[in-house]
Amino acid sequence: MALVRLHNETWGFDSNCFVCEPKNQLGLRIPFHHDEERDIVVAEFTLDNTFSGAPTLVHGGVTLAILDEAQSWATIAVAKKFAVTGETTSHFHRPVRLDKTYRVEARVDERGSEKLRTSATILDHKDRACVESEATFIVLSEAEAADAIGAPLTEEESKYLR
Repeated sequence: MALVRLHNETWGFDSNCFVCEPKNQLGLRIPFHHDEERDIVVAEFTLDNTFSGAPTLVHGGVTLAILDEAQSWATIAVAKKFAVTGETTSHFHRPVRLDKTYRVEARVDERGSEKLRTSATILDHKDRACVESEATFIVLSEAEAADAIGAPLTEEESKYLR
């Protein structure tokens, strides 16, 4: 498996992302990777009671944030597009428990010039689906991307736009 670590700095801007930024002390700090052989985005994570909903479970909103982040990275690493979530649907099959290790996998299912369809799954140690999500991502224009990152885009970054 050829895993490539995904970093915001690769695209020329800093981020304080709640889900993936390792420097965000209040965030999840989940490292995402591009599995180039399978052409998906993957990450493993274990969350403590800082992120609980019910006393032994990860808050459902936190699991949704993880799924959304994985799908967002898929739009960048797999589809080579900067995009934002337009619509998402999720299904909870099993609880995600505190202090247990899980894996999230995200893929791009359909590619268009202005929209991408993605899917993601949080899997337990037995590879059972715990939470699944499908989403439509809207590909950003250059002006929208520059507004989102707060700076003009480099020539390299402009390749990821519609």
